[in-house]
Amino acid sequence: MYRIGIDIGGTFTDLAAVDGDGKVVIAKSSSTPRDPSDGLLEGLTKLAAALGTTREQMLRETERIVHGTTVATNALLEGKGAKVALLTTEGHRDVIEMREGMKEDRYNVRMAPQQPLVPRARRYGVRERMRADGTAAVPLAAPSLEAAVEAAAASGAEAIAVCYLHSYRNPEHEQATAAALATRLPDTYISLSSEVLPQIKEYERVWTTVVNAYVGPVLADYLSRLSGRLADAGYAGEVMIMHSHGGVATIPESSRLAAGAVLSGPAGGIAAARQAAKLVGTGELITFDMGGTSTDIALLQDGEAPLSAEKQVGLAKVSLPTLDIHTLGAGGGSIARVDSGILHVGPESAGALPGPACYGRGGTEATVTDANVVLGLLDPASFAGGDLPLDPAAAEAAVAEVAYALGVSTVEAAAGISKVVNTTMAEGIRIVSVRRGVDPRGFTLVSFGGAAGVHVTEVARLLDIKRVIVPNVASVLSAWGMLATDLRYEMVRSHIGDAASTSADGMRKVLLDMESEGRARLDGFDGRIEVQRALDMRYGEQIYEITVPINDVDVDADDFIDEVVARFHKRHQQLYAYNAPGQEVVIVNARTTIVGKLPELRAEPLSTGSGRSVQAGVRKVYLDGWTDVPVHRMETVAQGERVTGPALFESTTTTVLLRAGDSAVVNEHGWLDIRLS
Repeated sequence: MYRIGIDIGGTFTDLAAVDGDGKVVIAKSSSTPRDPSDGLLEGLTKLAAALGTTREQMLRETERIVHGTTVATNALLEGKGAKVALLTTEGHRDVIEMREGMKEDRYNVRMAPQQPLVPRARRYGVRERMRADGTAAVPLAAPSLEAAVEAAAASGAEAIAVCYLHSYRNPEHEQATAAALATRLPDTYISLSSEVLPQIKEYERVWTTVVNAYVGPVLADYLSRLSGRLADAGYAGEVMIMHSHGGVATIPESSRLAAGAVLSGPAGGIAAARQAAKLVGTGELITFDMGGTSTDIALLQDGEAPLSAEKQVGLAKVSLPTLDIHTLGAGGGSIARVDSGILHVGPESAGALPGPACYGRGGTEATVTDANVVLGLLDPASFAGGDLPLDPAAAEAAVAEVAYALGVSTVEAAAGISKVVNTTMAEGIRIVSVRRGVDPRGFTLVSFGGAAGVHVTEVARLLDIKRVIVPNVASVLSAWGMLATDLRYEMVRSHIGDAASTSADGMRKVLLDMESEGRARLDGFDGRIEVQRALDMRYGEQIYEITVPINDVDVDADDFIDEVVARFHKRHQQLYAYNAPGQEVVIVNARTTIVGKLPELRAEPLSTGSGRSVQAGVRKVYLDGWTDVPVHRMETVAQGERVTGPALFESTTTTVLLRAGDSAVVNEHGWLDIRLS
């Protein structure tokens, strides 16, 4: 039985199939932005061909499909979500627009205000009010609710977000509102803040609830259509959707909590990095995922990436637990332009259509891929396994336009494009490491994404990183990594209170109630269930809290709260290099994660090759001057073989560059373990 991972990116759709022995087969197809399922099904056809079977037969023999999707992300970034109406407590309908009194560029007096996802005309106040203790200060007024529901119906809203004050403490009014909406608008998507984000902080709660309503109908429609098309194609199993927290969920759960999938695709890369940490024997990794449109970067310590509860996606704020991934507008399709004599690369991308000029699909602007063709780094005839032969003349013409604007030769312009994008990506790595007090020089850079191999050694060199790992499935590593994930449900409850006056019994009850709720969501799951706990805490005078893991704290112990406070002081010291044991400590939120452990992804069978590989050829490459560079086929390099640079490694889906002095050894999994000069 196969397990199939699918990652739909801006330019390519990546697929990886793993059988019961861990053997991996990969495929790529062009993404189809109008309907991503078209490119997905085309990719499944290519994957079946690589397995030597038909798509129908392959799907009949598939036990699980895990899918990372950019549908929710694109809906947010491109402003193509549902038409949303917001029902909120009377007098609070402008919270989403006032934000927190801050703006992104606080000293820019000419900065235009953001346009919220819900215009003021579709924001309706309802007469009701809950107190912070969960008692009703103002009961839900039926006439006011009826008027708001009718106004929302008349507005033509396709989705309705409901966010009342303190509903995280008592959701009664929101639930009554949902019942009224379901009666009047039975086919409308409804998003309740008490279900999406039941925690304190009104601004974060209303924004996340609105985002859920905005992307929910779009994602639900896509997932429903995809499920139907897969069933028609012969697949009888369940489709799991990758979520931003690094776990997977079913289609119904993903449709309900659509905001949890806004960073679905990049999360697969972190899952892959976790698996890579086990295989290469180090948990200190920096992921470098360079695709056609963007580059995703994350830092792993002890094999784990931190979760963030505050994520900005375009103009939207999503406060659900999300893997801390830094995304740059730098990829193979990033467009180069000259402005006032200065060369810029990205963030604009040529995408899948028309794509780089060398794709021959009508693109005329120079991109990073075009520059790599001009520099001889990519073989036009074998790109994408020969399925997408490149046009060197078109690449040369596009880069020549940039060269003319800069007053340099075409090859110098191409080298400049490469250097600019490398510098941008190196700065992105500094953001997740140096700016957080972490020295990247002690980390290993893990390269994945179809475009990363050409750039990774130079990016590492800019940061003085000495070791680079390139998996043999690097070009589809996010898709492969999705198969190493588990079912995951995140619960949160606000519990504002001074730790010193918090009873151990009260906190214990909150944690155990959340555990029961999470286990109920896994009803019918017959695998091992793991419970993870954490508390959001701060010093009394602070306004931001930190998340403190308490997995190994005995919740039944008499000194439970004292131990939690000690963990907070220790965590604060780790993050900020100081703590204040004498100060008041406040517990803000309790968090419980329920993980349904799915079968572990086995390592691919060990390579048994020996001897030296046959060099595939020699190609002229521009590396600060034209040089004859040997070319090796990734599939034929034997385990334990050492190759020194300059050299190129080529496979059907990616190219890896070694510069002079670099050396690479093929490890027992067929991965390149590169040491830099």
